This record gives sequence, C-alpha cells and structure tokens, in this order.
Amino acid sequence: MSTEPPPGSGQQPPEDDPFRKQPPPGQGSGSPYDPSHGNQPPPYGGGDPYGGGSYPTDPLAGMPPLADSGRRTLARIIDMILVGIVVWLVTWAFGVHEYDVGSDGASYAKSLGQSLVAAVLYIGYDTVMLAKAGQTLGKKWLGLRVANLDNGSTPSVQTNLIRAAVLWIPFAFCCACIWTAISGGWSFFDKPYKQGLHDKAAKTVVVSTR
Repeated sequence: MSTEPPPGSGQQPPEDDPFRKQPPPGQGSGSPYDPSHGNQPPPYGGGDPYGGGSYPTDPLAGMPPLADSGRRTLARIIDMILVGIVVWLVTWAFGVHEYDVGSDGASYAKSLGQSLVAAVLYIGYDTVMLAKAGQTLGKKWLGLRVANLDNGSTPSVQTNLIRAAVLWIPFAFCCACIWTAISGGWSFFDKPYKQGLHDKAAKTVVVSTR
C-alpha cells in the first residue's frame, strides 16, 4: 500500500520535503540545511534525543541555527493578534460574549462557546499553516520555521496537531496568557534545543530561515 498522501492533501511525502536534512556525509549540497549554514555543538555527546532514527550524530547538525526566543515570542504575539481578531468577529457574529452586563452591574462570565471557538481557530490555524511549510504568518514574516528535531523536515499534520493542542487548549479553557507565557517562555531557558513545552510534546524545534 502506498504511503504517499492523497492528492490535494497539501502534505508532501517526507522524502520529497525540501527542508529535510540529508544524512551524513552529504555535505555541500546547497540545501538550507547544509552544515556550512551554521549550527550548534553536539549536545550531551550527540545522538538522537528520542532514540532510534537515521541520524546518529547531533540532530542539529546540518540545520540552520535555532531561532532566537525573543523573535519567537514576537511571532507568537503577531499570530495571537491575527487569530484573536477572527475569534472576536466570529463570536460577535454569533452573539457569544465574554462579558455579561446585568441590572446589578457588570459580572465576568467567560463563555464556554467563546472558549470553544478560540480553541478550534487557534489549533486549526497552527496545524494547517505549519503542515504546509512549517510557518505561521508571524513566523514567516520574522524568518522562523518549525522543524522535526530528528531530521529537519516539515512536521506532519498529526505532529502539528499535538503541538497546537498542548499550546492552545489550556490557553482557551483555563490559563489564557499565563500558559502561553509558560509554554512558549520555556524556550528561553531550555537547553540544548530551545524548546517550548509544546515543542517537547511534538518533538520539534524552531529554526531561523535568515
């Protein structure tokens, strides 16, 4: 049975992914993941951080440098604003309001409907955009890209769905910006891969394309 995705799925077979790392010793190929592009020293003596795989050396070898966490944060803010506008328009159109005003004054009543809309739109946006080329609009504008840690390829729909769910479900239903700050802010301190908690769950990294 063929492992190629159905026509029109928008998902390239991994071996055809232009961003996929080539196993050593394929150097000097002109790929954006050519070792001459710059990378970090092998962490913890090298090896696949998740076991197995076809890349026995440092998984970062042959990739562009890891993205700056500050630039990642700015890209996330841009995406939150873009999708937040759509969330507001959809909830306004369907009469789903975050605040209810009664005769005894304003009382906070966060709508479950609004949380559902926010979760679906944020998860859908991240999943669809990243499955195409590893970039949301914010990441594209700031020269960033999400890649599989083990081989540099564009993450699959399933991988992106896991990544987005870990980031956005707590955001939509309970922790709002606090969770986003914790999950995304983890990359400021994480070593050696600068992963947010959602990256760790999906086994991805964010690299620079500039």
